Amino acid sequence: MSLLTVYSEHQPQQGERFTDIKVIKEQLHDIGVQFDRWPIHEALGHDVDQETVLKAYAEDINCLKEQYGFQSFDVIHVTPDHPDKVTLRQKFLAEHVHDDFEVRFFIEGCGLFYLHVADKVYVVLCEQGDLISVPANTPHWFDMGANPHFKTIRLFTTQYGWVANFTGNQIAGAFPTLDEMLAEDEALAESA
Repeated sequence: MSLLTVYSEHQPQQGERFTDIKVIKEQLHDIGVQFDRWPIHEALGHDVDQETVLKAYAEDINCLKEQYGFQSFDVIHVTPDHPDKVTLRQKFLAEHVHDDFEVRFFIEGCGLFYLHVADKVYVVLCEQGDLISVPANTPHWFDMGANPHFKTIRLFTTQYGWVANFTGNQIAGAFPTLDEMLAEDEALAESA
């Protein structure tokens, strides 16, 4: 289930949670972030290569390319046995900005995006079928968890792909991780 939690940047223990897709879209739209749901091509197997994924979503990618002028795109697939999972997680967990506008579409698995806008942090749990944009120069970070499982298409408005400018702000360490967020949701579901 997709989830948005909005925190004050100074109160990472208390956030307002939203699970309704329409409300999530509205909340994120207000900060210039596109959030949407795309259909999943179920025929794709877990181990398909980047070329096969991009072919399957070619029509959707072309629509976004026309709409936003994307110049490059790729597929990132990280699993619990990925040899660089710890290094990748640490890199993505550091608050950073990009000079370009970027979009992520989750083909499988999940991840947690943190968008630091003004004095708030918007924490978005993205799962299979979720599409999220990050506007240029928006401070953000991403947590894929200690045992990651996600495959996403990444689209960029520059030809260089993923290039981060790290802010040096240590704010990311104050907010719940993906693993903590999932454990909390599981505990809430069990108590309901």
